[in-house]
Amino acid sequence: MKNSERLHRIELIVLLGAVTAFAPMSIDMYLPSLPVLGDEFGASAGHVQLSVATFFLGLAIGQGFYGPLSDRFGRTRPLYAGLALFVCASIACALAPSINFLIAMRFFQALGACSGQVISRAVVRDLFEPKEAVQVFSLLVLVMGVSPVLAPLLGGQILQWYPWRAIFWVIAALGAAGLAGIWIRLRETHLDRHRELVVGKVLRTYGALLRNRAFIGYVLTGGMAMAGMFAYIVGSPYVFIEHFHVTTAHFGFFFGVNALGLVLAAQLNARLVRYYSSDSIIQKVLMIQVASGLLLFVGVWSGVLQLYGVAAFIFIYVASVGCLFPNITAMAMAPHGAIAGSASAMIGVIQFTLAATSAALIGAVNSGAAMPVAALIAICGVSAAILYRSMVY
Repeated sequence: MKNSERLHRIELIVLLGAVTAFAPMSIDMYLPSLPVLGDEFGASAGHVQLSVATFFLGLAIGQGFYGPLSDRFGRTRPLYAGLALFVCASIACALAPSINFLIAMRFFQALGACSGQVISRAVVRDLFEPKEAVQVFSLLVLVMGVSPVLAPLLGGQILQWYPWRAIFWVIAALGAAGLAGIWIRLRETHLDRHRELVVGKVLRTYGALLRNRAFIGYVLTGGMAMAGMFAYIVGSPYVFIEHFHVTTAHFGFFFGVNALGLVLAAQLNARLVRYYSSDSIIQKVLMIQVASGLLLFVGVWSGVLQLYGVAAFIFIYVASVGCLFPNITAMAMAPHGAIAGSASAMIGVIQFTLAATSAALIGAVNSGAAMPVAALIAICGVSAAILYRSMVY
């Protein structure tokens, strides 16, 4: 590979990783402020957590629209529109006069943020074959992984000096910078855009994907694994800050270590895929997820695990997702190059619907204890392994 080609590939990965990171950044930077929001608006923990659940719901719904739009109009124009919506909604969140207004604006913020996730996957499928795509997806995890490492740390530090609204002003500024970068540097990658955008045809395309057993098997496997990770994400502020009495500033370090594990596992996967098939890696990683989830559940239930024990098993589970997800994504999308946008959208819709359900369940329990989070992680890990075994393997 020539130096110019290598530099272009690095630039592409950085740009796509950045816009993909807007969704997790909008969750992770904001998490340390959840208890503060409850105090300011006089809302319960469950009510405040709805602002996370509605964000996941927005991610799930929005991705269903961006896929067909990007297949019809190209990758760049829908991405411009989505990022512009993300910036405007982030500003609205910063100005929120009530918790219910914030909950509503978080939905629209997610509608904009998910454009980066759908279209980044489609761009990778446009440009790379499956084996190379796994490596590129792993590198995207590295770039976007900077967000969950730094975002909660930054969010915690912002709260030490400024009101919670400053977090959303920072998110809006980063979104504007990302939009500018994409506008200037990303060229169109989907040139075959002659198909009509007809609702019936879009629905038939989605129907065909839903009937594809292997595609749905991969997507549900990844979705259940992701749901377990998001059970931790949503419940972590209350488990660590309120249950284990970790300070707001130190919470960011716990969260960042887990995000770092996710990133490092993804980079390990980029090396493993050179020597092993994606399905072989998926099988082994699922075994790790099942073991870590069940041991976490039993340890919390019995009272054997306290702060660092709980953190250790969560670390193992979250890191395994970093190794699992690039393989799941590449294998699901590999046969669907002509409808890469729609396939990417279907992946996002299903997986973030499961994530939103997981977030809503944690919010509904509203206990602030470690047990609901541990139980849901164990259920999701076991379910992912069963789905893969029954539908793909």
